[in-house]
Parts: sequence; C-alpha cells; structure tokens
Amino acid sequence: MKILICGKGGSGKSSITALLATELDRRGYRVIVVDNDESNFGLHIQLGMELPKDFAMHFGGKRMIFEKLAELKREREGKASVFGERIRTEEIPGDYLSKKGRISLLAIGKIRDFGEGCACPFNALSADFLRMLQPARDEFALVDTDAGIEHFGRGVELGCDLILMVIDPSQESIRLADKVNKITDKVGKPLYYILNRTDEETEGFILDSIARDKVVAAIPADERIARNGLLGKPLDFELEGINKLAEFLTKMKEQRMG
Repeated sequence: MKILICGKGGSGKSSITALLATELDRRGYRVIVVDNDESNFGLHIQLGMELPKDFAMHFGGKRMIFEKLAELKREREGKASVFGERIRTEEIPGDYLSKKGRISLLAIGKIRDFGEGCACPFNALSADFLRMLQPARDEFALVDTDAGIEHFGRGVELGCDLILMVIDPSQESIRLADKVNKITDKVGKPLYYILNRTDEETEGFILDSIARDKVVAAIPADERIARNGLLGKPLDFELEGINKLAEFLTKMKEQRMG
C-alpha cells in the first residue's frame, strides 16, 4: 500500500510520517519512507537515520531527469518510466537508502544551492517512482510531501493508493482540506484526514468545518514531539492517535489483499 501524506507547511506531516513508520515497524511491517520534500531536512532526524544521497543523482541530476523522461516519452508514445515496468525496494541501489530496523528511507532530492532552479524534476522523478513502485505484501510506502498542493499539479499522487491529509488548528488548514478534497475526487483517490495538535475545543471546531467521515485519527499536542524536535532526537515513542491510524491502515491493507 502506497500512502501519500500532505498538508500545509508546519502542520506536522513529517512528524506523523516518522511516528507512523516507527509504529508500523513495531507491528512487523516493512516500511519505505519516501522523502519528497525538497526543502525540509528534518525527516531523517525524526526517524533517527542518516539522510541518504539524493535519488535524483542516480539519474544524473535534475536536468538529466527531464531529458531522460522526454526521450522515453518520444520512444514509447507517452508511456515513459526510467524504472522499466516496475521497481521494488530491494532493487533500489543501496547508496540511496538509509536503513533502520525494517524502515528504509529514500530522499528524492533536496534544494542545496542558490539559484539551482525549481524542484519540478524532483516531482517528475517522484511521480514516476511511485507509479512504478511495487511494495511487498508486508510493506507500506509512506510519502512525505512538500507543503501545500504543488505535488498535485505534478501528478505525484497518481501512483499512490490513498492520501492522508494532516489538519492542524488553523483556518488555512481547514480551507486547504476543502481544496484537497475536490482535487482527490477528480483523480479518484481516497482521502482521509488526521487532526494534529488538537484539544477538545479545537477538535470540535475543525470537525464542524470539514467532512467528519474522513477523519481517521486525532493526535493531541504532545510535548515530547516538540522537545525531541528541538534536541534533534528521533520520534521513537508511541502515541494513541498514531496507534489508531496504524490500525486503520493495516485493516485497509488486509482488505485490499483479500
């Protein structure tokens, strides 16, 4: 099952990705975490892992990605992929993966230099990779995205099975949830919401403003997340809301597998 995690900047996407990956690992699943946020250098720290080399460099960097995809489109009438017919986690060159337990971390690419240009090639590679990725029966793929909805415009979601949107207590998150709901309806992808850093009052207000039936977990503010983030320590503890989310996803996976 390939799961994309989105939301506005600062909503807690990376924290939830790290906590969820760790919880699925505890339950005996393999997890490949795809870091698709070109400007955030914190996810690997939250996982307690090293940041791997940019996967984009395996294809010659940003410019070469576009050139290779364009060439394949011309040769194969639009059915282009730099991965052939499919790719599995174990087929990814080891130089581009960090590993911890059953968790593997892949970083698509990071903006590192002044004036190097936009992140469009990274999104193109990510969309291609997710479309061709074939997780094992005991494996989840979790995709941590950049802020907002640009990745929707690049088609990154097309290769995923479902989308989780993180909503924090802000009017910006509530308005973005409505926009994401409309977009996912058009592309035919199931969307579910995770309420993050809420208390009883803010949770009630958010539930009055969004589609309640899409909410699968609520995660109260937890000082350990902020503290570990400040100290650069991994988020390796359990949270009730994350447990509930993991339970929901594992049941969905079992249903899909029959």
